[in-house]
Amino acid sequence: MVCAVAVVAALLVPTAAAATVPPVPETQILVSSDPVDETPHARDGEVRAFAQIGSTVYVGGTFTQIRPDATAGWTNRRYLFGYDRATGAISTTFLPVLDGAVNTLIAGPNDTLIVGGAFRNANGVSRKNLVALDPSTGATVASWVGRSDGGTVRDMALSGGWLYLAGAFNWVNGTPHAGLARLHASTGAIDPTFAVNATGGRHGTSSYVWTIDVSPDGQTLVAGGNFTDINGLSRNQMALVDLSGTPSVLDWSTEKFVAPCGGQPAFSYVQDVRFGGAGSWFVVGTNGGSGWPAGYCDALVRFETAARGDGQLGTWVNYTGRDTITSVEVVDNVIYLGGHFRWLNNPTAYRGGAGDGAIDRLGIAAVTPATGMPVNWNPRRSGGSSLPPGATPWGSTVPVLWRGDDGLYFGHNSDGMGGEYHGRLGMFPRSGGRTIIPKTPSTATSGNLYLGTGEGELARIPFDGAGIGAPTTVSQPNYTGAGATWGMGDRIYWAHTVAGSPTGSRIDISMFPGGVVGAPWRSSGYNDWFDAAELTGAFFLGGRLHYTRADSDALHYRYFETDGNYLGATEFTLPTTGVDWSTVRGMAWVDGKIVYGNTDGNLRGVPFRPAVDPVVDGAERVLLVTAGPELTWSTPRLFFTVQ
Repeated sequence: MVCAVAVVAALLVPTAAAATVPPVPETQILVSSDPVDETPHARDGEVRAFAQIGSTVYVGGTFTQIRPDATAGWTNRRYLFGYDRATGAISTTFLPVLDGAVNTLIAGPNDTLIVGGAFRNANGVSRKNLVALDPSTGATVASWVGRSDGGTVRDMALSGGWLYLAGAFNWVNGTPHAGLARLHASTGAIDPTFAVNATGGRHGTSSYVWTIDVSPDGQTLVAGGNFTDINGLSRNQMALVDLSGTPSVLDWSTEKFVAPCGGQPAFSYVQDVRFGGAGSWFVVGTNGGSGWPAGYCDALVRFETAARGDGQLGTWVNYTGRDTITSVEVVDNVIYLGGHFRWLNNPTAYRGGAGDGAIDRLGIAAVTPATGMPVNWNPRRSGGSSLPPGATPWGSTVPVLWRGDDGLYFGHNSDGMGGEYHGRLGMFPRSGGRTIIPKTPSTATSGNLYLGTGEGELARIPFDGAGIGAPTTVSQPNYTGAGATWGMGDRIYWAHTVAGSPTGSRIDISMFPGGVVGAPWRSSGYNDWFDAAELTGAFFLGGRLHYTRADSDALHYRYFETDGNYLGATEFTLPTTGVDWSTVRGMAWVDGKIVYGNTDGNLRGVPFRPAVDPVVDGAERVLLVTAGPELTWSTPRLFFTVQ
């Protein structure tokens, strides 16, 4: 298994084309995992879009009927309706009539609801695929002139008074525009300066732009879809557009959407995009089946907005194991994703199973932007026994996740979420959510090194970064069968030999406020595949567990999410020179340096610079302490804390 993972890792290690400085975990605010009870229900088809104006939430899609609750009868209402967000009462005054699907909604200026989709008429009048409605009555705003004459509108974005359109069109407002266009949001008039065209569908298929987003500062547009050319430049399924002046295609491209997924060369697999981090990065969700790692198939991927040049790679990639991601959203520094996936952190499995490291997430999940690892939020896209007769327990897609003022709205083509009945739509409220504060190692320049000196025994050794003080040895009956150990705030994580565990060892956690190691508990059952006893030294920094092994002359890392204590499935190797990592025994990160023991019994230190290549230069290492009769620095049981 280690060899297989190492091969995958070699293909996925971020290079200079990805993030220069590795992202670090930041505070996140999760929505509640319990959907509100007040949302109405839709029947048939799917919900694809939301918008909110005042106290009314608008819902668009392909559904044909709606009802306020599970006990009420169904009312015929196709494609679009509104409801009161506080009570769930369906509007009896907002009654537009459309003859086709609604794909996207925008709360526009001048009290308008802008609707894009696959329709020809609105309220009995020709309005091809694009219309502005009165949000109170659903009447057509006759003065708004936007039209998508040449094809459907799939997505829209509003920024700085501009309305950006994406879709399968070739004409907008009677002028040629392929896949992308920009209108004056207040009037619907075309902007002739926006001349960015997406053409050349994959392997001769019809081109379209499926998804777009605009950065919060209005300077950058990201587009994904079935195209291979943007204004004569090679851009396969993904492109960035500069909006700071006259719109133009940015010098950014990736080859990771060129390869076919599932053996289907014409298949376009980019499903959704969204900016995060105030526009400094964006995330992409894909479908497609097999094909990774040559292509980012069935994956969630982060890219850096400021990166430039060809051959861009994802900062990180989270594979589902051949299950689709259809929507993404970013709320309060959390990435949410929806689809028909069953697992995350699952790069080694094929359809129908979970590989080593796979974390159960049924159709809905939340991950941290720094590493792409799941956090401990798992409502599951299932209604369980609460579904009424005739409900659909599972469907192929979650077409939309949408950030509203009061929470995260979801639209899907089934009827269960969070163990409850939520027919085609629902909302996870901000109220009742929680804050994730990342756990980090101590940043103190001095404190204490702890060294295993015997079974169930630790020596506490004052350390100022350059030298040590007199040790104090304390019996630790809870700390037996211990291996590599790393400190994190008020606790330690450690490799623990446990009889009967799947590999014979596991990652355990003990509280350690100083003095006494608390009773251990298993970090997570999702880590049971990992043989922690192989670690000869470890430290945690920036969402990564860095470690060494006796069988490898390299410094490795895996992502490690402390909210849930999930270990990444992929092993990465960092560039270093001048250190034989196979002889390391015990490591700690102290004030920008790796302090490490060795098979020769000595303690050394070397600067660690995660954003530099190499991250460690052995020419800079220094000898800190030599082995002596009282202390020998040759055990994996070494960690640093201020306690």
